[in-house]
Amino acid sequence: MFENLTDKLNTAFKKLKGHGKLTEKNIETGLKEVRLALLEADVHYKVVKDLIASIRERAIGQEVLNSLTPGQQVVKIVNDELTQLMGSKHEGLRLGGAPPAVVMLVGLQGSGKTTTAGKLAKFLVSQHRRPFLVPADPYRPAAIEQLQKIGNQLGTEVFPATEDMDPVDICRDALLAARQRGFDTLLVDTAGRLHVDETLMAELGRIKETLHPSDILLVADAMTGQDAVNMAKAFHDALGIGGVILTKMEGDARGGAAISIKAITSQPIKFIGVGEKLDALEAFHPDRMASRILGMGDMLSLIEKAQMSIDEKKAQELEKKLRRSEFTLEDFRDQMSQIRKMGPMEDLLAMIPGMGKLKQLKQLKVDDRELVRISAIIDSMTRGERRNHSIINASRRKRIARGSGTSVQEVNQLLKSYIQVQKVIKRLNKGGLRGLGSGMLPF
Repeated sequence: MFENLTDKLNTAFKKLKGHGKLTEKNIETGLKEVRLALLEADVHYKVVKDLIASIRERAIGQEVLNSLTPGQQVVKIVNDELTQLMGSKHEGLRLGGAPPAVVMLVGLQGSGKTTTAGKLAKFLVSQHRRPFLVPADPYRPAAIEQLQKIGNQLGTEVFPATEDMDPVDICRDALLAARQRGFDTLLVDTAGRLHVDETLMAELGRIKETLHPSDILLVADAMTGQDAVNMAKAFHDALGIGGVILTKMEGDARGGAAISIKAITSQPIKFIGVGEKLDALEAFHPDRMASRILGMGDMLSLIEKAQMSIDEKKAQELEKKLRRSEFTLEDFRDQMSQIRKMGPMEDLLAMIPGMGKLKQLKQLKVDDRELVRISAIIDSMTRGERRNHSIINASRRKRIARGSGTSVQEVNQLLKSYIQVQKVIKRLNKGGLRGLGSGMLPF
């Protein structure tokens, strides 16, 4: 995410930090590089112009020129201005009024509305709400079936629409059903087109008049950059959207849409999609996003991911085992499973401050299938072997390799890694296990 922009901004900041004393000339040279980096990242030219003007006004004042660390002070200013530009603070869903609260998802065809509807449903369930999914797109082949399949995966009910129904009738009947059956949130997956047209907007307008939604969210593909911003403006002018969900952010190396949308439409980005899985949805926090863009990590989001993925009861049990040095291969497997739930390893490492700037990290391509292989190897062991690795001799290793579809060398490597972790735990026990209350492995 934002890899290209982050690299170019860090290059500009490195030059500024190289000067013991900053002058207006140094700052202007640095700002030219920042401006170029933002334009190349497909940030809207008006947004770039205003942002650079705001940074310049603060940077050439006493705040920087008299600072003991002027280069770092410029970085702080850029961070502050980026945060303000993207909205300053997180804005959640508007779910007020008499239930059910209605949330309309709108956008072009292929932007990911149907999958996003499922992700939002999963998010709402985690917030102790009872969502009702509405497939209001009878035109796209299998669109209704796709949402029903997602609903089945989540255990969330889906209104039984058919392809011969009118979208407005679907929404009207779904609203009545939601009221009768006690659902508190209606998530409406509307139809999209390959381009913005009058027919699409007129239909969405009729649905809006029928449902009186508490929130209208535009689902836009972040990788389309400037096109996503222009589309957001078009939908806002026609419908009055309440916010944006940017999808496919994990593949967006530029970041232009995320930086520009709030400034151009005055509407906030509320969520970002960071993968295809139904739990790959993150609340959008401008301050955290600015920190990611500048390569400074995002520890708060990392902690939140850990809290969502880690079973608190298991974490407490693991802490007791660690204190008694009773960490088994079963515990090792469970920890691998919990790490997998948090997302791709490269993304997790990039959230740690300073890690995103390391060349070694950029060259590191962690194969998440390795975690699957580790689980397969441990699952192929007997209970006694998982509890006591020392009994795993050569013949047992061959049997485990055959059972897991791996090689003896891979089994040996796993056991070697496990023994190394055990040694770390023993050292920590001698020095005290403070800080392991989260239940995560000490590596």
